[in-house]
Amino acid sequence: MGNLNFGAIAKGMKITIKKHSPEILTGIGITGMVTATILAVKATPKALILIEKELSKQNQILRDEAEENGCEECKQVSKLSVIEMMKTTWICYIPAGVTGILSVGCLIGANSVHIRRRAALVAAYSLSESALKEYQEKVVETIGEKKEQTVRDAVAKDKMQQNPVTAHDIIITESGNTLCYDVISGRYFKSDIEKIKKAENELNRLMRDDMYISLNDFYFEIGLRDIKLGDDLGWNIQDGYIDLNFSSQLASDGTPCLVIDYNYGPKYDYRQLM
Repeated sequence: MGNLNFGAIAKGMKITIKKHSPEILTGIGITGMVTATILAVKATPKALILIEKELSKQNQILRDEAEENGCEECKQVSKLSVIEMMKTTWICYIPAGVTGILSVGCLIGANSVHIRRRAALVAAYSLSESALKEYQEKVVETIGEKKEQTVRDAVAKDKMQQNPVTAHDIIITESGNTLCYDVISGRYFKSDIEKIKKAENELNRLMRDDMYISLNDFYFEIGLRDIKLGDDLGWNIQDGYIDLNFSSQLASDGTPCLVIDYNYGPKYDYRQLM
């Protein structure tokens, strides 16, 4: 058996911990909050004893003062004030308080890591989107619009071949009888190109007032159900309007199919306004 490479093991553990730090911090935070609650419950009987002792002490002082002043009756303290209770019992809750503070710190730390990672992801996505847009513009400039559309048609055909209609149920939208294929959701449905263009124009009109439109808004307008990412993706008027691209293809069963692609696709953080 060869010697263990402790350096490599330590490095691997460090990478794993860093990668899963949000999950680890969240787990520690939740566990810590539960522990803090248990510690607080256990500390309560001790705190009640201290409160009783403090009440007895104060009442004894009042009785002594009454005897010194020759009074037969004296006032009795039935309960402590909030400040007095805190001064009397705070020491009992130190473990619970420290645990709670550390737990909150872990949860805040996990959220901070998520925010930083999301910001990095959005930045990377924006750079990729910008590079893709520049590339598309240069392709059109170099080979012309007709040849560029030919390339788009070939790409649409490949996407349909990878996702054949025979493997899916066709969604009936009651908006037409033309077989359509959406490249983002990978769904086949029956509709009509004029209805889809009308939905595009209507949403672009609404975007002038609302500033942004989600992908699910578009799906709803053309009669499709929403998807999980549909509220995370959308269009912002500051970046441009919805710009659909249509391609006529044959589905895997030989049926003519209208492929719906996006010249300007939906993006993350589309609700952010400059």
